[in-house]
Amino acid sequence: QVQLVESGGGLVQAGGSLRLSCAASERIANNYVMGWFRQAPGKEREFVAEITWSTGNKRYLDSVKGRFTISRDNAKNTVFLQMNSLKSEDTAVYYCAARPTFYSGYGYWGQGTQVTVSS
Repeated sequence: QVQLVESGGGLVQAGGSLRLSCAASERIANNYVMGWFRQAPGKEREFVAEITWSTGNKRYLDSVKGRFTISRDNAKNTVFLQMNSLKSEDTAVYYCAARPTFYSGYGYWGQGTQVTVSS
């Protein structure tokens, strides 16, 4: 069972940047899709970005396009989320997740890392 551990969260001023990392406990198979989600206080968890491990294809939430970039390091079994031009509305707990194929649901989750953007 894949275990995911996030890091890199913190407090940043609006307009600033943070880079989140998510390390997997084992080699990520090529068919996996790795994603980032977030949950703000009082709101439901929402999709932020995902990347297909084998092809590198990426998909983003509309409100983060052009500001956030998801990437991967295949050798280190790690996925990243570079967040630039951060806004107060990006404040949330960010979760890393994995799904075995493009057609399956996200079944593996990290514990989350807090991102707080001060205005």
